[in-house]
Amino acid sequence: MARTIPCVLMRAGTSRGPFFLRNWLPADERERDEALIGAIGASDPLQVDGVGGGSTLTAKVAIVSKSNEPGCDVDYLFAQVGVGRKSVDTRPNCGNMLSGVAPFAIEQGLVAAKDGETTVRVFNVNTRSRIDVTVLTPGRRVVYAGDTRIDGVAGTAAPIRLNFLDAWGAVTGSLFPTGKRIDRIEGLDVTCIDAAMPLVILRASALGLTGREAPADLDADRALMARIESVRRAAGAAMGLGDVSDSVVPKPVIASAGDGPFSITSRYFTPRRCHASHAVTGAIGVATAHALPGTVASGDEPITGARTVSVLHPQGRIDVDVVVDGHGDDASIRRAALVRTARKILQGDLQLPDYVFSTSTSTSSQGDLPVNKLLAPAALLAATAIGASAPALAQTYPTKTITIVVPTAAGGGNDAMARTISQKLGPLLGQTIIIDNRAGANGSIASEFVARAAPDGHTLMFGYVATHAMNPALQKLRYDPVADFEPIGLVGTSPTLMVANANVPVKDVKDLIAQLKAKPDKYTYASAGNGTAPHYAAELFKLNAGVVMLGVPYKGAAPAVSDTIGGQTQFMFPSLFTALPHVKSGKLKALAIAGPKRSPLLPDVPTLKEAGVDGVDVQQWYAFFAPAKTPKPIVEKLNKALNQVLADPEIIKRIEDHGADVESGTPEQLGALVKSELTKWKGVVQRAKLTAD
Repeated sequence: MARTIPCVLMRAGTSRGPFFLRNWLPADERERDEALIGAIGASDPLQVDGVGGGSTLTAKVAIVSKSNEPGCDVDYLFAQVGVGRKSVDTRPNCGNMLSGVAPFAIEQGLVAAKDGETTVRVFNVNTRSRIDVTVLTPGRRVVYAGDTRIDGVAGTAAPIRLNFLDAWGAVTGSLFPTGKRIDRIEGLDVTCIDAAMPLVILRASALGLTGREAPADLDADRALMARIESVRRAAGAAMGLGDVSDSVVPKPVIASAGDGPFSITSRYFTPRRCHASHAVTGAIGVATAHALPGTVASGDEPITGARTVSVLHPQGRIDVDVVVDGHGDDASIRRAALVRTARKILQGDLQLPDYVFSTSTSTSSQGDLPVNKLLAPAALLAATAIGASAPALAQTYPTKTITIVVPTAAGGGNDAMARTISQKLGPLLGQTIIIDNRAGANGSIASEFVARAAPDGHTLMFGYVATHAMNPALQKLRYDPVADFEPIGLVGTSPTLMVANANVPVKDVKDLIAQLKAKPDKYTYASAGNGTAPHYAAELFKLNAGVVMLGVPYKGAAPAVSDTIGGQTQFMFPSLFTALPHVKSGKLKALAIAGPKRSPLLPDVPTLKEAGVDGVDVQQWYAFFAPAKTPKPIVEKLNKALNQVLADPEIIKRIEDHGADVESGTPEQLGALVKSELTKWKGVVQRAKLTAD
């Protein structure tokens, strides 16, 4: 049965979303979040069952109420609702949605309008900061029509002035939460700043960019995106925000020179896609970093007193008026202001779907089992699955969105393969599939997460040789690759390729060995982390070639490949699936196949044995796993669907074009492979005397 609540849909700045009075929503926070998920239609990426627009910019919510804060008129709680996932995040703030708060509050009777213009002091609950918002109210009525144009929005509207009074350090407690204006993170100089929004700012030049690239081009560079995400997570920890893997803060920014002494070009990420224009809170942070000396974004000319700083973005600019007190290291921002616009799109009653509320029950799409919906406790879901009969399980599964956890950063070969398969697997199973990248600890973070997930088939793992054989063979972990998982099915295999930076002065493997013997540690190799296939292959190469080469472990193949391309490291042993696109583009130079035979995709590249180095045979494999005790009918249904996907000619071609061979099979065959591979790599660890360090 649908539930009905009042709603005002507004375009606010360059964002859009529903505005609610706090008392229009359920008082219970859990039920409130479920209502927001239903309002936006967060369950699927297109958000067709709600008022969202399939983008983080149009999946935003503003919740407004009378304020009890001294001197403030209204409270504003911002919520970022998921796109394709049932989530609500109230940790960040949104300055664009803020521009609609004052008009909404006035029209809802929370603030009395003045004749001419009205200033509403807004208390942002997310950051516990104050903002004065001034709107035009001739005749004591809000007007939306006007002549002000903001870049990224069609047409013109009435100006709305946002004056940020105390947004500096609002989230972390300090403007520069690490205590420095420049930090060195993963080989890059960055500025971690908390000004209206926690940001980690990187120089475009350090990433090999001009800073003026189109958002679509940045998003398409998966190695770059993976590297930015890795830096973002490290910066989040350094800023005291903890593990930010599932948070949208801090936001990454790529900064470069503007078109004048008091301007800066910015590419702002949300955080895993480049913003089509720019966030208001992000513009405040970028302008602050530009106005203050000693940051990676500081301007060439010092700023004192009042000054307008222009933040240039893909669709134009945002002019931020800043007031700077003091000089040098003592300089600080007293206030920052800018102009936005807003427009009321519609007002009425919003029908919420009943299925989003966990307190209700409804019948699954197949019509048999009543299942608890959103956010049901894992134990309840597991009990439902295990206690049901086999035919019922096979018929009703899956009952909600399926999450595939990938143990490497976005942009790498594992991630690409998982996403390719999920595009076909989801429709076959009749549910949305989302990819959850949980890089770190050489795959252990993702493996532990899935091992402890509810065994109901809705959390799966895209595992590979490192997570289920190599890393467990190298060190004692908090998961057992055999006992803690139910094998679903093999996906494919890929040989390991020895590659070099395109500009490294090495002709072939023999030349490399000669140079390393003449000067040990002359070169460094990158790996996806200790205990991964690139690490094993490199160490076996060193052992069998009798050379010394320093290893640099990364949090996944994507950032390791990126730094090898960039020259920070010179060699790597990625899978052919990961490396082939970069070899074809000329960014990497293929030296040898670390396997028993040449690849038909690179017929001129010899094996290491042919090049004079025997004993380096590292075949990478990829497979799907579920938590242990996942009922057999669910495992069988997943295996059947997976094998159907792997028989699709389009999928076969896409995977094979990248250098991997598709191989399907039964759960039992995958289980036997894991056990044999674990034994094999334990033997390699002993012979090569490898350690986790």
